Amino acid sequence: MAAPKKGRRPTGAQGRPGRALAVILIAMVALTAGMFLTKQTTPRLGIDLAGGTSITLKAKSEPGKPDAINETNMNTAVGIIERRVNGLGVSEAEVQTQGRDHIIVNIPKGTNEKQAREQVGTTAQLYFRPVLAFADGAPAAPQGTPSPSASPSTGASGAPKAEGSKPSASATPSSSATSQGRALSEALKAPAATASPSPSPSASESKKADDNKAAPSPTPVPSGADATAADLQAKFAALDCTNEQQRAAVGKGAKPEEPTLACGKRGNAWGKWILGPAGVAGTDVKDAKGVIDPRRGAWIVTMQFTDKGADKFAKITGELATKQMPQNQFAIVLDGEVISDPSVSEALTGGNAEISGGFTQQSAQDLGNMLSYGALPLSFSEDSVTTVTAALGGEQLKAGLIAGAIGLALVVIYLLVYYRGLSFIAIVSLMVSAILTYTIMALLGKGIGFALNLPAVCGAIVAIGITADSFIVYFERIRDEIREGRTLRPAVERAWPRARRTILVSDFVSFLAAAVLFIVTVGKVQGFAFTLGLTTLLDVVVVFLFTKPIMTLMARTKFFSSGHPWSGLDPKRLGAKPPLRRSRRTGSGSVTAPVDAKEA
Repeated sequence: MAAPKKGRRPTGAQGRPGRALAVILIAMVALTAGMFLTKQTTPRLGIDLAGGTSITLKAKSEPGKPDAINETNMNTAVGIIERRVNGLGVSEAEVQTQGRDHIIVNIPKGTNEKQAREQVGTTAQLYFRPVLAFADGAPAAPQGTPSPSASPSTGASGAPKAEGSKPSASATPSSSATSQGRALSEALKAPAATASPSPSPSASESKKADDNKAAPSPTPVPSGADATAADLQAKFAALDCTNEQQRAAVGKGAKPEEPTLACGKRGNAWGKWILGPAGVAGTDVKDAKGVIDPRRGAWIVTMQFTDKGADKFAKITGELATKQMPQNQFAIVLDGEVISDPSVSEALTGGNAEISGGFTQQSAQDLGNMLSYGALPLSFSEDSVTTVTAALGGEQLKAGLIAGAIGLALVVIYLLVYYRGLSFIAIVSLMVSAILTYTIMALLGKGIGFALNLPAVCGAIVAIGITADSFIVYFERIRDEIREGRTLRPAVERAWPRARRTILVSDFVSFLAAAVLFIVTVGKVQGFAFTLGLTTLLDVVVVFLFTKPIMTLMARTKFFSSGHPWSGLDPKRLGAKPPLRRSRRTGSGSVTAPVDAKEA
């Protein structure tokens, strides 16, 4: 008589369920320990849940540069704006592109909104220009009244000083309108970026000039440079920098190689400048920051230039150092506005310089921030600004958590009613999945800056149904095997390969949809896609390393293996067929016997 074939011993997770459970237990402990070691015990919340400011910037196309708005320039702008915002001390700001020509800047609560908007919205090119003339911001007085001095103050009290390795004093004399016009004409004629210093007149030249003053001469025909200088002076006299509309229009579209007018603030008062061609661009600044000068205990701004920038800066400061106020100053111009105009008394070489004079901590840090990150490849306009208060964010978070709790409660009630004892396995599996999801989200907030926003919470709620669906697929396959007449232990093992294929296909489709959604969308929708993709992957891990092994162990208990009415696997309630039987040949014929559980 032939011996009956023995069933194959299950291998892997189904044969050694303890190993799979140990792996997932170790993973849970490691993730939880990492969460506490990094002191990131809660997920990082997005703007819509924690409160904050969201700024949308739109890139502006410039005449003659139709292809300026491209992926390279947009990515460069994102990096600069991100560094600029982080320069405010905001380590959790989010800066990302949206579509072809928009940039979204999300700044969490606790940041000065006005300061952040000024830093983010200031997006034009940065230039260092020599000062040719300065006056108060109001229009010049009519003819017949004394004209104000071009430099209202003297010494370091009027403007900051630019220094090299040692402090220097600023020159004090004020320039007259005549000297301003002469300097402006020379700047227009000079081929260099800045006006060259004029040599001191000799005694004979001085006498000749005095004779010319005594004798009237016919009005000369102005040259092109003189005419342009006169036009700029006329505009300068009429310019009212206390008027917001005029401030917004002045200097717009000015080319770096041409003189221009500009407005800016000195202290709390508006001033206006005539500026020469740019000598140094913002791209020539390698680094700048506001620090406390240990010698004087005052806030200063230190600058470090690139190699080319150092040569340019040495040249412009060398030329300015020979002049008198205000023409020994250079203006730092950002977005057409003068943000500082330090004076120079010596050539600053070596690629390092510092600006001192009346800075507060905030003004020094703001200027250093602008110098470091001011040179953007594109100009931007502020498209929209949305501010979410912390109270509103808390309400939305509370609503999201309530929605998640209701969804989870409904799933648990369904499992209890329909699957009875099997619901215990499903609920514990959901708890394991929740622990893994929570710890990973908390660590990702610290590691890659992942922020849990309202769409991400929605993705987590949807994931409850996806995870529960995997359990249901497996439980139904087990019930199908029991209906065919098999006992529980072989039913658990035979149902797994079929359920596994269905679960993998289903999760693959969900993950593919999440991946596509993450790639093609921007902003908050990506939070939904990311959470959905993450929880889908965790569903596979939990089902393979926890649900299946724990089901194998439960099948060995009397409560489940005996088909208890409350186990959810009662053969009578499931309408099971009689036990499967197989015919076996003997020497005198054949007999029929129940199939051994291991052979089924």
